[in-house]
Amino acid sequence: VQLQASGGGLVQPGGSLRLSCTASTFSIDSMGWYRQAPGKQRELVATITRGGNTNYADFVKGRFTISRDNVNTVNLQMNSLKPEDTAVYYCNAVLSLGTAWGQGTQVTVSS
Repeated sequence: VQLQASGGGLVQPGGSLRLSCTASTFSIDSMGWYRQAPGKQRELVATITRGGNTNYADFVKGRFTISRDNVNTVNLQMNSLKPEDTAVYYCNAVLSLGTAWGQGTQVTVSS
């Protein structure tokens, strides 16, 4: 299974970015986004199940929105970005046979 992520980049504090990720299979239970900042462990950002149930980390509630265009595509709309949101963002998919990860996309929030 391959996950192709896109949409990262450089944005000023308070700005917005939208990440997208498409999986090469439709046999997916849930998809989500994680992030890893330099010197820190990878952490959950948001997940969404096949049925549309969502889960968010406290630090993004009210600012980020996860959604699915279809079974194999997940988006992350990030608003009111802060410098501490700077990290490599990884797409994740939970499958019946295991877990798959995308290659990561850099998000940098800086003035």
